[in-house]
Amino acid sequence: MSENPFENPLIVQSDRTILLDIHSPNADAARDHLARFSELVKSPEHVHTYRLTPLSIWNACAAGMAVDDMTHTLTHFAKYPPPEFILSDIRDLADRYGCVILEKDGNWLKLSVRDIPTAELLSRDKNVSPWLGKRLEPLSFRISPAHRGVLKQALVEAGYPAEDRAGFTDGETLSLSLARTARSGEAFSVRDYQQDAVEAFYQSGSNLGGSGVVCLPCGAGKTIVGISAMAKLKQTTLILTTNLTSVKQWRRELLDKTDISDDMIAEYTGEHKNIGPVTLSTYQILTWRKNKNADFPHFSLFHARPWGLIIYDEVHLLPAPVFRITAELQARRRLGMTATLIREDGHEEDVFALIGPKRYDVPWRILEAEGWIADAVCTEIRIPMPEPLRMEYALAPRRSQFRVAAENPEKLGTASEIIAAHPDARVLIIGEYLRQLQYIADALKYPLINGKTPPKKREELYSQFREGRIRHLILSRVGNFALDLPDADVLIQVSGIFGSRQEEAQRLGRILRPKKDGRQARFYTLVSQHTREEEYARNRQLFLTEQGYSYELNF
Repeated sequence: MSENPFENPLIVQSDRTILLDIHSPNADAARDHLARFSELVKSPEHVHTYRLTPLSIWNACAAGMAVDDMTHTLTHFAKYPPPEFILSDIRDLADRYGCVILEKDGNWLKLSVRDIPTAELLSRDKNVSPWLGKRLEPLSFRISPAHRGVLKQALVEAGYPAEDRAGFTDGETLSLSLARTARSGEAFSVRDYQQDAVEAFYQSGSNLGGSGVVCLPCGAGKTIVGISAMAKLKQTTLILTTNLTSVKQWRRELLDKTDISDDMIAEYTGEHKNIGPVTLSTYQILTWRKNKNADFPHFSLFHARPWGLIIYDEVHLLPAPVFRITAELQARRRLGMTATLIREDGHEEDVFALIGPKRYDVPWRILEAEGWIADAVCTEIRIPMPEPLRMEYALAPRRSQFRVAAENPEKLGTASEIIAAHPDARVLIIGEYLRQLQYIADALKYPLINGKTPPKKREELYSQFREGRIRHLILSRVGNFALDLPDADVLIQVSGIFGSRQEEAQRLGRILRPKKDGRQARFYTLVSQHTREEEYARNRQLFLTEQGYSYELNF
């Protein structure tokens, strides 16, 4: 802290927002602490705004941050003394984590509450009380195991998150160990932070562990964390992920970095409906049904074997129907993995309640500084629209204006200039609108991969890119997730989903794998000037700003 408190970077306000002066010499240090227990709301040029929420504080507690560290951050870095009631609120919210405990009690569960007033409050809560069974003692209630998930959701909504110590049902034994040398011949070892993430999830096998979320940037090896957790537990595992490309990547990594045999890994997808000791599936196949009134026929996969572990890859994308079935699966160990817990539908509380709290997180810039992910430069380029398009934009309905701006044809010329400026780069061009992407593909003569590209053709193009036979790919939103293209070092974003922060993070992640020659990763986002696209771009950049990245602005 500066000797002069007025040089400190934080102003803590009575509405539970915190202002960060990014020009302060202590701004980076303050942000690294602040991001662990608050949420970034907006990040204009000079002052960033964070917000304290119950969920941000509970996740910090679950990840091991002490309440004194939270209050010390605010007092240590503040220009002015923080309002005392804000510090008290933080202590109160942190104290609520662990105020309610769920434990095993024979064939039942027992909910224990710290004090009588809280027990009375919860017994009268309209959302909690339907799931409370017989009152065993003044401070405890009998709970049906079938209600474990919905009760935890209701308790989070009531402001008293349960610390779930009820334990888990073991699955069948799985013979799986990590390889000392990958089958590809490359040296392999689990990195320290990956091992820390596994231990934070596993909690030495106690009932305090076995459920929760690990947050790591794309390119930092979340798959290795999942595989290491499997090696630790040695139980049958169901792995759910976003698409067929990700299924193939998980299979490659399992075969390369463990001693498991190929016939032990099954795929339950649109191509195959097989079930094995390790089963890979996608959210899409699980949520398929004939019509909106029909049942989900593939939910039977959750009960096809006594799974010892369910891994939810890209857990921030978990569809609502999978949340519902997960509420019934609280006796199974659950590991969620993601680069960011941000959900654009606001259902972060359901991830917390049903998958588990955030167990491990590390700022992206720390991994970058240690060389585990590539150094990245982010640039936003604002592009004028041609006069006819400006008139089309002005006359378009408000909800259509964003697309008019996003498909600005002048972006093609800017993309070409970027490519020319990086002649030796491996370049990905990514966007939302197929018409725009096809226009760019036709002009540049680069291959385009979208949702209609057959899986075999996708894999062929990805392999050609990995092997260096092609150096440029154009991708629709299918490129947002689970792409193993380690040599990609330039990404040009020509359009995206409105203000999606998680999409921005995922797309930067496509180029964050460390380069063998130390090349810098470069992320360009093209935005139409003086349009709603500028507003959405600011929102998209929030999460990465919180991680310590800044965007250079070019006009």
